[in-house]
This record gives sequence, structure tokens and C-alpha cells, in this order.
Amino acid sequence: MEMVTTMLFDYLGRRTLYSPDALAIIDAGKTPERRFTYRELNDRANRLAHWLRDTAGIGKGDRVAILARDGVEHLDCFYACCKLGAVHTALNWRMHWKELDEVIRQTSPKVILFSDDFTNAVIELCNPARADATILSHCIHLEGQGIDGSVLLDKVLAQRISTPVVCEDLCAEDTAALLFTGGTTGTPKGAMISHRMINWNTLNTVVHDITHGDVYLNVFPLFHTGGLFTYTATQITFGGTTILMRQFEPERVLALIEREKVTVFAGVPTMYQMLTQAKNWDAADLRSLRFCTSGGAPLPVTLIEKYMNEKGIRFKQGFGMTEFGPGVFALSPDDAQRKAGSIGRPNFFVDVKVVDDDNRALGANAVGELLLKGPSMCSGYFHDPAASAESVDSAGWLHTGDLVRYDDEFFFFVIGRKKDMFISGGENVFPVEIESVLYKHPAVHMCAVIGVPDERWGEAGKACVVLKAGTTATSEELIGFLKGNLAQYKVPKSVEILDALPLSGMGKIQKSDLKKKILMEQGRPA
Repeated sequence: MEMVTTMLFDYLGRRTLYSPDALAIIDAGKTPERRFTYRELNDRANRLAHWLRDTAGIGKGDRVAILARDGVEHLDCFYACCKLGAVHTALNWRMHWKELDEVIRQTSPKVILFSDDFTNAVIELCNPARADATILSHCIHLEGQGIDGSVLLDKVLAQRISTPVVCEDLCAEDTAALLFTGGTTGTPKGAMISHRMINWNTLNTVVHDITHGDVYLNVFPLFHTGGLFTYTATQITFGGTTILMRQFEPERVLALIEREKVTVFAGVPTMYQMLTQAKNWDAADLRSLRFCTSGGAPLPVTLIEKYMNEKGIRFKQGFGMTEFGPGVFALSPDDAQRKAGSIGRPNFFVDVKVVDDDNRALGANAVGELLLKGPSMCSGYFHDPAASAESVDSAGWLHTGDLVRYDDEFFFFVIGRKKDMFISGGENVFPVEIESVLYKHPAVHMCAVIGVPDERWGEAGKACVVLKAGTTATSEELIGFLKGNLAQYKVPKSVEILDALPLSGMGKIQKSDLKKKILMEQGRPA
């Protein structure tokens, strides 16, 4: 009889015990597509864990890095690490190799898995001609020729046995993964994601979102909390099916939803805008969807109405972050139109507080910083005690840097980031308020408002706008539209029409990059 051994945090092994033949993963990024049952997925993770332990010497607490676009290999790595008590360290493939070098020095992984897209970056990282070359003892390539000394993942899996691998002394507070913050103020910080955090977030997600039999289509990068943990990890625990895409492709997304009868989809507002511009939008049958979740920024009311009227889709607005959750707030589909613009109420096991600059609690309808507390908070930043102490106060509250308010029914609204707010003529201006008006204009596809230096007002608003295909609008027209909907001091001094806005791997507009570009064009220090 085959030996069956699973420990408390061997999520994949435990799910395989319950539903071995259920469909776990559809890797739609492969040609041809590949499908894996829970038994097959667990088999892969066990085989990789054996190799990591026996060949690379990976044990509890050791880091294993992966630099790859989305695919089943991310889950191979994560769940192999869970079996070993090792730390899954997914690297942001959008970074330059010199930036990755800093992250690797900070985290010192012994092994890196990499896809063919990033072979050149790994060659640079491991270049023996550099006196300060990164020390990576073992490299696994996922496809292609790899580099000298690397081994193909398929060969690793074929050479190893699939008997269970467990770490018997693994506990809830041990770190399961490192996820990296945006890095706008220097080298990205690695948030330590504990098994405790993962499980409390799973519970919150089940309370508010996921049910048995769901089919989830993931379009978020798996180096991000939105990709790995918002729904994907919960689906594994709950036994559902997850579809992975190599990257976000609007036409393909719509086709997969229809073909695979997807029940849950999540994206950021820019993705939802792009889907409506896809060639197959009008013909796409999306009736299988129970709901769509939007996060990262407020979803324009006009977009909610378009999805509801044309596709009958109900939206859930969500809110999360790398350091907490990521399931922190949720707005139910029943309230999506009545409370449009709200991120909803706090999830079940999340405590919240809104404070002023002196850390005094504020009541309803007052704007202040959002503070969070609860068991789905990260354990601080890896090898950075100073940053860890700065983010959490003595009472255990995480200071998010987000400005919010809540109404009399305890529905929360994001006003913006503290760093995004600018002061014009002595008045606080919140870009998200201006952007929500711009999105009501029929020609606006995407927009972002930033504060730029102004000799008279200190700072003035500048709106950067991408127009919908086939439409026209002038800067003067858009300024006039804003004047008809906002107080004069909130209206940007200028509007610039652009072909595109800088986007993160998640599809969120990168205002810091946009502002740097604008200031450089103006000859000002960025």
C-alpha cells in the first residue's frame, strides 16, 4: 500500500488525500495546454522537494528563488518549499538584473528556478568574471538550453521519487514565502509571509468569496500576493480548479472564461477596461461567472454599469496588500452599485482603525490613515528589523499609508495614498477623486493624476490620460469637463494625452514612474 504522509502545512499533500483525481491546474500558458490533477501536482512537488533536499541541501528556513512568468512551475516550487519548511522566494521579473542582484544578496537563496525569458539575467547574476557575482549554488531551467551547470526541471522530476516529503517541526509562525514590496524608496523589502498568515487569509477568503467547485482564472503575476495568495492558494486548500496564464491577454481571457466555465475572476481596473476593448468582447459569453473582483484602485461606476448592462456581471470590490491579507476588505455584489467606489467592509478576522496625523482615532466621514490589526498580518521584513518596527506601532497596528474614510454604515472608501496626496494653495487634493470624474468622460480609457511643482500654488494637478480607441478629446475639453464636476482648486492645471501609462506587473498604474518621467521632461529633479 502506498505510504500517505502529510503534515499540517503540506497543503497540497492534504488536498490530494481528499480529492486526488480532481482537476487542480490548467496551465493555459503552455503550448499545448497542460492539465494537472491534485495527485499529479502533488507528485511533482514531492519529486522537486526530494531534489532540493538531497542535491541542493535545502532544509527548513532556506530560500529557493524563482524567476519566471506564470506557470505550474511556480506552484511546484511553492508547495515543494512547504513540504521542506523552506522559503519560496518569487522574484519580480520586471526588474533589471542589477536590481535582482540586490534582492538576491538580501535573501541569499541557494537555488534559482528560471524560465527561458530570463536566461540572460541569470547569466549576469552568476557571471564568474564578476568578482562580486551572486552566489547561487544550483540553477534549474524550466525550458530551453539553460546555462552552464543548470539542470532542466523535467529532468529533475523524472529522476526523483514521489514519496512524501515532510518537515516535522514546521509551525504556524515559520515563514512560507517572501513577497517583495514595490521598491519605490530603494531596494524592495521582503515581507515574511507565515503559514499562519496564509491560513487566516484562506479562512477570510472562504468566508467572503470561494466555495466548493469554483473555477478561478488567475491573471496576476505569481510573484505578487494577488497572484499566489488572493485566490490561487485558497483554491488549492479548498479543492477547486485554477487556470494560469503566462501573461494577461484580453482576448484570451474572455475565451478562457467562456470555454472553461470560469466562476471567479479577479483583476485591476485597467484590466477590466482592456477587456471591454477586446475584439471578442461583444460575442463573449460570460454567464458562468458568479462574480468578478476588482482591486488595486477604485472601479469606475461607468465600468460597473457596462459590465452589468452588457454581460450581467456582478462585481466585488476588494482591497489587500502584500503585508496584510491580501484579503482585507470586500464589497459584496449586492452593494456594488449602491456603494460604488467603496472597498466594502473589513473581512471577518481583520480589525481596522482610521487615525489622524497624531494617531488619534477618527469617526465616520473623516479622512485619515488606515491602520490594520489581526492574524493575517505578515511577520515583518526579512533581515530589516528597522523597517519592520517602523511599519507596526507598539500596539500592534500596521500603518498602511492609505488615506480612507468610512460612512455611517461602516463602508470604507480609499481616498488615496498619503504620498500621492498633494497640497495646492493650502488645500489637500486627492488624485483618486479627480480620476473618478475623468473616468465618467466617454473618451477616457485610463487616467492618472499627479501633483507637480507650481510657482504660484506650491503644487498643481496634472492629469495624464489615455483615450479609448476611435475617440477624440482635447486637453481643454477634459479640463472643462472637470470644471463642471469639481471644485476649482481640485481641477488639474494641465491635461496631457498619452499613448500609454506605465503599468506594474499587476496592471496597476505606476504613478511614481509617471511622475518621474513628467518631471524629467520639465527639467526638474525627479
